[in-house]
Amino acid sequence: MNRLWLMLAALGGFSGVALGAFAAHGLRAQLSPAYLATFQTGVHYQLIHSLALLALAGFGAQLGRLGLWAARAFVLGTVLFSGSLYLLTLTATPQLGMITPLGGLAFLFGWACLFLAGWRQAKTP
Repeated sequence: MNRLWLMLAALGGFSGVALGAFAAHGLRAQLSPAYLATFQTGVHYQLIHSLALLALAGFGAQLGRLGLWAARAFVLGTVLFSGSLYLLTLTATPQLGMITPLGGLAFLFGWACLFLAGWRQAKTP
């Protein structure tokens, strides 16, 4: 389990930095300020959840199934939330914004799984 999440965290971090640089240098003249901010929001959430995935790669085995579900939710959330924001801004298709909240729900589900895993850890002697 750890190897997969470590690789996905690294991929998310790498592509998040690359996309952030692409937005700052390559898209600044192409996108409106609002769309550029939307793109950067996608980058921001991708990087945050890549770090969370990295933590799960290190501690996920101790968290059991809840850690596994959190990792899955963070990957799904990144694809749906950040991915929809990237596509929305690059294609100027506002309808893609309907997908974004599903990614947000996946992120929330992942954090809830981590909370429950922590609660269970505290109860275990």
